Amino acid sequence: MLLERLSSELGHRANDGLERCRRIAESPCAAHQSFAFDAQHMSEGDLSSRKPTLGFGSNDYLGLANHPEVVAAYADGAKRYGGGGGSSHLVGGHSRAHEELETRLAGLLTKQIPDVNALFFSSGYMANVSVLTALGDRSSAIFADKLNHASLIDGALLARAKSHRYPHGQLHVLRNQLSESDSQVKLIVTDAVFSMDGDVADIPSLLKLAKEFDAWLVVDDAHGFGVLGENGKGSLSHFGLYSERFIYIGTLGKAAGVAGAFVAAHRIVIDWLMQTARGYIYTTATPPAVPHALCVSLDVLAGDEGEKRRCHLKDIIHATREGIEGIVRAHPHLHWSLGDSLTAIQPLLIGDNRETLAVASRMQNRGIWTPAIRPPTVPAGTARLRISLSAAHSMSDVEELISGLSKVAREHVQ
Repeated sequence: MLLERLSSELGHRANDGLERCRRIAESPCAAHQSFAFDAQHMSEGDLSSRKPTLGFGSNDYLGLANHPEVVAAYADGAKRYGGGGGSSHLVGGHSRAHEELETRLAGLLTKQIPDVNALFFSSGYMANVSVLTALGDRSSAIFADKLNHASLIDGALLARAKSHRYPHGQLHVLRNQLSESDSQVKLIVTDAVFSMDGDVADIPSLLKLAKEFDAWLVVDDAHGFGVLGENGKGSLSHFGLYSERFIYIGTLGKAAGVAGAFVAAHRIVIDWLMQTARGYIYTTATPPAVPHALCVSLDVLAGDEGEKRRCHLKDIIHATREGIEGIVRAHPHLHWSLGDSLTAIQPLLIGDNRETLAVASRMQNRGIWTPAIRPPTVPAGTARLRISLSAAHSMSDVEELISGLSKVAREHVQ
């Protein structure tokens, strides 16, 4: 009965245009990358197609995932420390590479958080869940934007705290929720750059509310670290903010190009997380080659090359928006719309699940990968192409994207 039930549910998902399938990367992460497809869900004809694809689905915002210096550092780290960490951080797996990386990361946030320290985690998901479960309990309350990442939603559920969600960006609702709460510990939780919309949270106003209602402000800067702020130091730097109330979470597998995540906060908060965060305590340490490579990645981010890459990224963001806005104006019958984003995440909202899949498929047939994002990742009726830009893209890559979307739009009208 169980297998029949699951099979039926999977059939319903496919009928609703919600089935997911994997693409198998056969070359390094780059603007142009070769893929095969998951044999369980794709036809033999699809499997035979392994030609390079122009991809707009990566979060490698600065093109560092295949940077030669980062790759060389990764290899050097493996030679120095071996293939794995061997045990958890608190038992014996915390290497000199982990220690150096945490020191470097804390140093980046000294202008944003007083007496700051940092703790390295294996993934952004693990960091988010660990922070909320370590700081939240039944005497606590969590106040979260409804469009927060799934890891923050799951962390709030696991924390067993009183959970409040406010409509996206509607801080007047948040204010009312805070004023009505009598919880001893209050955690305001937000994405900095929202992963499916690309818009930036009003962190200055959130900090004012945190001060007024004596709350912590947890900021998940997965899509801002490395891109926004002075030398890519992130969203807090972007807004010029400074407070001990910040609990800042940065991801290192996106703009930094490698893997893992970190939490930066006042040293007492970090000490508490080290003692109580189950996702940190009860997992084998990430292989030391990862933090070893990340130290080189941070050098690139902070240097002239990093700044040049961020400037180029801004240029292609502007060109992409200009091109897509022209397509939307030229084809009003399609009811497509471009999200209000000035970041590397450019959502082209289409609405219907099947139509979104059809557009993505037609783009794929032209050798361009624009991922179709559907519920539950986004709200029902807001299926979209999530066009993710990288400094690895050239201006001619953007022109090819716009040309492909324009041709697909014309085909749709016909």
